[in-house]
Amino acid sequence: MTLTTPEGLDHAIRVDVAPDFRIEESAPDEQRFVFSYTVTVHNTSRHSVQLLARYWKITQGSGKVQEVRGKGVVGQQPLIGPGQTFRYTSRAILDGPVGVMEGAYTCVDTASQRPFEVVVAPFRLAGPNQVH
Repeated sequence: MTLTTPEGLDHAIRVDVAPDFRIEESAPDEQRFVFSYTVTVHNTSRHSVQLLARYWKITQGSGKVQEVRGKGVVGQQPLIGPGQTFRYTSRAILDGPVGVMEGAYTCVDTASQRPFEVVVAPFRLAGPNQVH
């Protein structure tokens, strides 16, 4: 999944997400399904940007919705230079074998100090033997 910031902005940020089911950390008998997801943020603009905050909406197969907000990602507020990428891996724990995550990053263009939001399109979390 790839998403770019809307046209008309001075910056272009693309986000790729690769989810993975973590069978060795999961306990299906206890309704514990662990997923990792690796996010790569590509700065294809001419300016440096800093990722300041994150927002995730996690919708489980049961319909339960969890919202997560916080500063930065994995304890960092990375500065991403022109043409550079930042990659990190995090986890989500669900009570069932399927779910969907979507969200947004709040960033700032370091040249203009203008904040902007990068929307992360929905991506699916699915355990083994689940329809993708």
